[in-house]
Formats: sequence, structure tokens, C-alpha cells
Amino acid sequence: MASLNVRAALLSVSFLILALGLWEMATQPPEAQTGMTEYEMLMGGADQESRVPPPSAVIKLAWAELSNPFYDAGANDKGIGIQLAYSVYRVLTGYLAAMAIALPIGFLIGMSPLMYKALNPYIQVLRPISPLAWMPLALFIIQDSDASAIFVIFICSIWPMLLNTAFGVANVRQDWVNVARTHELSPIKTALTVILPAAAPTILTGMRISIGIAWLVIVAAEMLVGGTGIGYYVWNEWNNLDLASVIFSILMIGVVGMLLDLALGKAQKLVEYKE
Repeated sequence: MASLNVRAALLSVSFLILALGLWEMATQPPEAQTGMTEYEMLMGGADQESRVPPPSAVIKLAWAELSNPFYDAGANDKGIGIQLAYSVYRVLTGYLAAMAIALPIGFLIGMSPLMYKALNPYIQVLRPISPLAWMPLALFIIQDSDASAIFVIFICSIWPMLLNTAFGVANVRQDWVNVARTHELSPIKTALTVILPAAAPTILTGMRISIGIAWLVIVAAEMLVGGTGIGYYVWNEWNNLDLASVIFSILMIGVVGMLLDLALGKAQKLVEYKE
């Protein structure tokens, strides 16, 4: 197993080096032509075409940004650490609010076929709606861009958690529930001591899906509402035509998303059980 991990790591690093090398070669500017016209000389050269920056430029920028990630030089000039902190705050706030609603309702739906049949039509209508479609309505009603972004995260996070909770609760082995009834446990105690531990792996799967969707949506939401956050940072650097900063911020989005997923993945392993 250790040998497999080492070989996989070496192969992964080799792919990275190859990709960076090809990227670096593909983005080098062409050699300057000797015979320039008078207009080209006045414009500073013949090569005025914008290009994707090479990885060396992105790495140089990343080093400078990560050396001082929390600087604050004004409304439109904040460090990458501050921008990511705003985004993570919005994601976690909306995510925790969704969890507070989704888990109890999911338990109710999973334990009650009547409630499932009553609420399922509304869930199936609301679930496919794009979270960003709620943004204009949220901005009009809430009249606060920050709270509107959090509301969008709440909307996109609630459905995977709710459905996975309902599915996990509904599929708990009936003989375990029957044993709880034999011991005359109350419905609440049965839910907490029997159903919740049995359904926990499925519930955590829904929570893991939700955090990934929330991190995807916050970038687009912040591009719309502006102000602060990694989504705004990407859009602002694009408006400044700073493609190196755009690429760097995209990579940081990926890194933070990976860390959020790893955290939920670790939590999921803690509740796994073997029959």
C-alpha cells in the first residue's frame, strides 16, 4: 500500500511538471521582428497581443500574495487571505443555517411516510431552481448584498442535506427500530440513539455534497453582488486585465474547496460503521 502511494505521488508530480513545462513553452511571446513599421515603433513593438501568463509569472505573483495575505489597502485592494475569509464566512453561515433546517425536516420526512408524500412535491419543484435565480429576489427583499449571498448559499445547501437525511433515516433497518420499541424508548430517544447513528454516514454524505455546492455558488454570487470575497476578487482582477491574478485566485478557490471537502470527508469516516 505504501509503495502504491509513493508511485502515485511520483506520477502525480511528473504530470504536474509536464503540464507546467508545456504551459510555459506555449505562453512564451514570439521573437521580436527586426523590420518594424514606424507605427509599430511608436506603439512600443510589434507584439501587442494579450496572452495567458506563463506559470512562472503566476508563481511569482502567488509568492508575493501569500507573503502578505491579510493586507488591507482600501476597498478594492485587499489581500487574498481577507477575500477568502469573507467567502468562507458566507459559506459557513449559509451552510450552518441550512443544516439547522434540513436535518430536522429530513428526519421528519424519513420517519413519516405521510410527511414525505405531503412535502415531496414542494421539494421537487424548488430543488432544481438554480441558486443564482434567487439572487434578484433576495436583493430586493433583504436589501443587503452580504445577507443575500448568504441566503443563496442557504438555498443551495439545504437540498442535498435534506434529501440524504430523509433517505438515510427511511432506510434504517427496521429490526433496530423494533428493538428500540421493545425497550419502550420514546420517539425522540429512538431517533437520537438508534436512527441517528445508523443514518449518520448517509447524512454526512449529503453534508459533504452541500459544502461543495456552496463553495461553487459563492464565487458566482460574489461576482454579482461585488464588494468583497474571492468571487469579487476574480472579477475585479479580470476587469484590471490581470490574468496572472485571475489564475492565482482560481487555484486558491480549488485549494480551499479541497480543504472543505477533506474536512467533511474526515468527519464522514468518523461515523462509518461495519455491520
